[in-house]
Amino acid sequence: MKDIIVIGGGPGGYVAAIRAAQLGAKVCIIEKDRFGGTCLNRGCIPTKALYRNAEIINTLGRSEEFGIDIESYNINYKSVLKRKDDVVEKLVSGVEKLLNDNGILILDGTGIIKDQQTVEVIKTNGDTEIIKGKNIIIATGSMPVKPPIDGICEPNVLTTKEILECEEIPEKLVIIGGGVVGMEFASIFNAFGSQVSVIEFLPNILSGVDIGVSKRFKSMAKKKNIDIMTKSKVTKIISDNNKMQVCYESKNKEKIVEADKVLVAVGRKPNLENIGLTEIGIDYDSKGIKVDENNETSVKGIYAIGDVNGKIMLAHAASHQGIEVVDHIMGVGSDEGSQVVPSCIFVFPEIACVGMTEQQAKEENINVKIGKFMFSANGKAMALGEDEGFVKIIAREEDDAILGMHILGPHASDLIHEGVLAIQNGLKTMDVIKTIHAHPTLGEAIHEAALDTQKRGIHIMPKK
Repeated sequence: MKDIIVIGGGPGGYVAAIRAAQLGAKVCIIEKDRFGGTCLNRGCIPTKALYRNAEIINTLGRSEEFGIDIESYNINYKSVLKRKDDVVEKLVSGVEKLLNDNGILILDGTGIIKDQQTVEVIKTNGDTEIIKGKNIIIATGSMPVKPPIDGICEPNVLTTKEILECEEIPEKLVIIGGGVVGMEFASIFNAFGSQVSVIEFLPNILSGVDIGVSKRFKSMAKKKNIDIMTKSKVTKIISDNNKMQVCYESKNKEKIVEADKVLVAVGRKPNLENIGLTEIGIDYDSKGIKVDENNETSVKGIYAIGDVNGKIMLAHAASHQGIEVVDHIMGVGSDEGSQVVPSCIFVFPEIACVGMTEQQAKEENINVKIGKFMFSANGKAMALGEDEGFVKIIAREEDDAILGMHILGPHASDLIHEGVLAIQNGLKTMDVIKTIHAHPTLGEAIHEAALDTQKRGIHIMPKK
């Protein structure tokens, strides 16, 4: 009898398993594919490896600005892909070693819950095994959504998994969906030299991002020749001699854009099938498994974390939920309720957000004050040659509490954690103002944005 059985070895599942082992639990983890889940194998990590290549290409294209003359360069895409695969392999093998070194029983196969304490494992070789556990954690993740569009199953219509395996850079790439994933791939392949078109159904790309950030980024992307069509609906995809025609409706007119490859990036859905949910009476719907504040399902002793519960589809949220659930099961720590979760978007320049947007504050009738500082006035950003974008801080008017931070600019994904700490701990803008920020650093932009909420910005031209 195990203390905890984990179904799924992604960033939620494997982290939960390791935390449980640290606390002395007897743990079994079941994984049918490769450890690390979508994040390590087909998502966060391989795309960031490609992002780094794209970043270098962008810098090479501006080498003259830094006094370096480069006549020409070639992209060896096979080497690019090999580097990506090597990074992934190192991380996956590292996770496997961590699980083994923590004494966790690993079972390769599909886990199906039979009752409150029983999981049947259908192994990859076809054999079955029954494993018993006092608690079960479901961490089966999610999969890409393919909308019901005529032609969506054509060979050159790809999900994120398949585009990461493409052996050539497409000359023309059409991306259906202007969300986080769509815009990240748009930025990467634009740098690689693809002619990129993005078709988004909603009025704005990057839905959910602060509107000021998304509009400014859209303008930057268009300057890089990324063609973005919002308020547009794809109606069908036609294949003609390996060339694709993507038909879409915009402003009541039918239009066509040609492509070599089409990437579908309209979102993800929880992996709910073949787990045994219905058979044992676990409540769920199309959005995910229903859980309480402890991520416990409707069946006592069975929990669901990460993408499969539909709360927040981010790897770091899954990992955090995994730790919280294990701590709850093992009776350690304290229940903190909802956590402040940052979001990072790896485009050029980066975007990172945490907390409330300006439009959310308006919708909730919260009086706020806004502080903003442009990277064009930051010495480190200018020295880097990356001075586009800004830091935006949203604070509540009545008590100065920081409610949101939004960054568009260099190393936004690294800078955002100051905002996460501030919001998580109920800090005020004066707490940031009184904290000395080293010079010359990009972090000074956060200090200046905090000053601006008090109309005290030092490196901001006074408003007349």
